[in-house]
Amino acid sequence: MKKLILGTAALALSAGLAWADTVRMGTEGAYPPYNFINDAGEVDGFERELGDELCKRAGLTCEWVKNDWDSIIPNLVSGNYDTIIAGMSITPERDEVIDFTQDYYPPTASAYAATSGDVDVNSGVVAAQAATIQAGHVAETGATLVEFATPEETIAAVRNGEADAVLADKDYLVPIVEESGGELMFVGDDVPLGGGIGIGLRESDGELRAKFDAAITSMKEDGTLNTMLKKWFGEDTTTY
Repeated sequence: MKKLILGTAALALSAGLAWADTVRMGTEGAYPPYNFINDAGEVDGFERELGDELCKRAGLTCEWVKNDWDSIIPNLVSGNYDTIIAGMSITPERDEVIDFTQDYYPPTASAYAATSGDVDVNSGVVAAQAATIQAGHVAETGATLVEFATPEETIAAVRNGEADAVLADKDYLVPIVEESGGELMFVGDDVPLGGGIGIGLRESDGELRAKFDAAITSMKEDGTLNTMLKKWFGEDTTTY
């Protein structure tokens, strides 16, 4: 019995320290400027730069893993990677399944975009990426929700008339609206959702969470996080 207990304890310890050599950073790679795949086929964007700096400050060796959004939490829990750093808002529902660091991006607004200023976002057809806080919000309004696997598909749905509007992070929509040449425009009021964006981790990885929390705190204190936020989201973005 003692050997069995010791063996179980050793297995648990080795599982908890699976990230000790290399921390696998899971991201979507499809949500610029938070994260995207660049021309060299590598993960890029705000969260790539942030994640690399956090790993450096925490003394961790990290590698990046791309995963589709709709399975990003299940694959974290099953051990395919060790963190989620993918523009994921901290919500009570997600916190029941995984753990989060403190936020590295303050709570910001979501917004509606459409091809016409006459759209009623509370009664029309509204597109949102599946399993997002935006999809959850639309489902609670009088609008008809249509969900898509990727953010690009939500924009396409508006452009091809499949949806009247799209609801997404405003930071994601701003460059798309600006570059549309007037085809797309913001409609309705901004919608405050979520409790900021944090790194998702397995609930068993408290030591790893503490390392990232300390690194995030240091970036907030020395101003480098604010500098990074302004670099990727503009001078008027919300900062700490």
